Amino acid sequence: MSPAFLGSNMNSQRWECCLALERLLLLHLFLATSIQGHSQRQVITVSGNNVSLHIPNLPALSRVTWFYTANQKIVEWESNRTNFFNSKFKNRASLNESYALCIYKVQKEDSSTYILRVLKDSGKEEDWTISLEVLDPVRKPGIKIQTLQEVNNSCHLKLSCEVSGQSANYTWYGDSGPLPTDLQSPVLEITVYQQNFSSYYTCQASNPVSSKNDTIYFSKLCKLAKSSGVAWIATWLIVMVPIVPGLLWT
Repeated sequence: MSPAFLGSNMNSQRWECCLALERLLLLHLFLATSIQGHSQRQVITVSGNNVSLHIPNLPALSRVTWFYTANQKIVEWESNRTNFFNSKFKNRASLNESYALCIYKVQKEDSSTYILRVLKDSGKEEDWTISLEVLDPVRKPGIKIQTLQEVNNSCHLKLSCEVSGQSANYTWYGDSGPLPTDLQSPVLEITVYQQNFSSYYTCQASNPVSSKNDTIYFSKLCKLAKSSGVAWIATWLIVMVPIVPGLLWT
């Protein structure tokens, strides 16, 4: 095989390699531009709220279609005519002048990835997506004492705090504020000494739309304090007891 042929073959391979690399680079730039221009938006809201799903700065359009799923149309606008399809949104959704989809009294079942499909005046069709997550308000947690044991001037304390049937994040607080992050879980297990004694521990359960808490109080190391409700009942009984006999004699 002649050196000229070898050189020609090598140049051809290099050319094909350069073309392949150029195609890959163009594909990468295309995908990066597409993802950047049509990145998925996310909306998180509480059940019962009204939400507006919209894409800002839309160009002149010939047709607009909102989808709940890839196959379920909600509403379509074309030639100044708006058509709501037979879906669960028919009586609780509207389309405003900026093509935003307004949904009233959202429910957890409305959580989905919504698709906005537009037909530009240029004849080009494009899609945008918006993720909607609807959450119920977190329920009030309840602290339960699993362990309360005094040993050698210390107190081994284990408290649990969970909201049944709901996903939540948990934060524990004491006299000095939030406890260290390694203790932030539904179960708080610590050893308390006199120098780090806290008169209360609060468990806060939260999700992205709400939070609620419960608190347990201590009068001294490893000794539970009476709640204000219990103290109020005891005072009420002390005041009422002397009065009752007098009522019986009238």
